[in-house]
Amino acid sequence: GRIGVKKDAVILDCGCGIGGPARNIARFTGANIKAVTINQFQVDRGNAISVREGIRGQVELIQGDFMKLPFPDGTFDAVYAIESTCHAPDRAGVYSEIFRVLKPGAVFACYEWCLTDKYDPEDAHHRQIKRDIEIGDGLPDLVHTSVCTKALGDAGFEVLEARDAMLDGHLDGGEAWYVPLTPSWNPLKWPRFQFNPVMFRAMPLILRFFELVKLVPEGTVKTQVMLQAGGVGCAQGGVTGCFTPAWLMVGRKPQ
Repeated sequence: GRIGVKKDAVILDCGCGIGGPARNIARFTGANIKAVTINQFQVDRGNAISVREGIRGQVELIQGDFMKLPFPDGTFDAVYAIESTCHAPDRAGVYSEIFRVLKPGAVFACYEWCLTDKYDPEDAHHRQIKRDIEIGDGLPDLVHTSVCTKALGDAGFEVLEARDAMLDGHLDGGEAWYVPLTPSWNPLKWPRFQFNPVMFRAMPLILRFFELVKLVPEGTVKTQVMLQAGGVGCAQGGVTGCFTPAWLMVGRKPQ
């Protein structure tokens, strides 16, 4: 792999959610993983799942801010971030924190959500795509690939790799990555069915009724509308090519 994980290595998952990738990586490699998320609910749920799956000894979720990681300098043998550092208010800031907690010679790898060279800031449709993704996915700012690559270097990393992994050809002969977010009239194709013109308008009304009769928590409609915007933005970003969810960057901390 890009970060060279070995058995018993100590790895950081930076922005882990409930820790699904961390558990899989720990099982596959034998590494010990510390996984950070700012959300205490995710910490509690992720640790409970790790206990249930018998891997709690290898994987520990910790509540923390990846802009100020709760670890000493030079703690980790490797760090990875999967579509999480796009939520950072400052890319150079989060990369610098990751640089700090890495051991000299160790590697950081991440997937970033980015605008591509096809993004045109003068195009109103492109600007709407950017705004929909930011609102729907809770991003402070969606930036160009070059911004992330420069920030990685500015943080002190030797940039080993920076490219759009969605252009690797692994999906040749199959569906493009954004197809599951495009509209469909087939009710068996979910989540595509909710993006057709009828369901797109009906889902908030259905959920508002469910809120009124207390079948779902208050705020469900707002969450649905937000996620719909994000889905539409990602799909249109894929169709136009102005957005990628997989700008792969690999950097090494110098010895």
